Amino acid sequence: MIAPLAGAALLAAAALSAPDADGSDGAAPALDRVPERIVLSYTGSVWVLPVAEIGVSAVYPTGTYSASATFQSAGLARWFDDTNIEAGVTGYRAGSALQPWRYSHVNHASEKGRTVGIDFPEAVATPDIDPPFGSMGEPPASEEERLGAIDPISALLGMTLGMPVGREGVCNGRLPVFDGKARYDLRFEQAGTENVRTRAWRGEAMVCNAFLEPVSGYDPGDRPTEEETARPVTIYLADIDGHYLPVRFQADTQIGKINIQATRIEVE
Repeated sequence: MIAPLAGAALLAAAALSAPDADGSDGAAPALDRVPERIVLSYTGSVWVLPVAEIGVSAVYPTGTYSASATFQSAGLARWFDDTNIEAGVTGYRAGSALQPWRYSHVNHASEKGRTVGIDFPEAVATPDIDPPFGSMGEPPASEEERLGAIDPISALLGMTLGMPVGREGVCNGRLPVFDGKARYDLRFEQAGTENVRTRAWRGEAMVCNAFLEPVSGYDPGDRPTEEETARPVTIYLADIDGHYLPVRFQADTQIGKINIQATRIEVE
């Protein structure tokens, strides 16, 4: 669940840059000012029924970063996925660009007790799964496809730092993501601004549509359909103290439109 939420937000720069959609190097610069600490909490609902609780905490020491995230399903979501995920990442930072070093997550609600880890030697996302998956997809993600890919938490943190950035500004271009098995691109498009009101923030926000485009690492029947990939996750980004923070997410699901809104925002 963290991967699609990171694409909905959850969810960095691809390696040390965020190229334009055409692959050119004329992208606008990333934000220079990096916070010392960010704490974000969200609650999700379908209609008025709660379905998810999400928390993200990150710190940015000089030249590095580390973060933890939790995702717990509740209510209707348990009809589809029993989830209690705890995840973490550490990595290096060049300005506001992030390069992960180690990512891992475990679903405490699963009887398998599997730890999904990813190492990034020479910027190649390399899975470290214990116990291993029965399948790594058909076809599995190749080394070439995993080169430059980031993890789901770094993707979310990158948005708070103003990435991806293209010629038209924040929320343009794409990020390659690897979640330990699936390799996909998150493609971002600006869609104007709207006034947003949540428990943690209210005001004008940038509307950012995020599309998940599968690449490899999916088993038959698990790969998103064309209809699913055509529906974006809409992310509402608020400029808070010079940082773009996701204050709301919206997405169509099989049980209706899910709304995830910020309940706590702390920036230092």
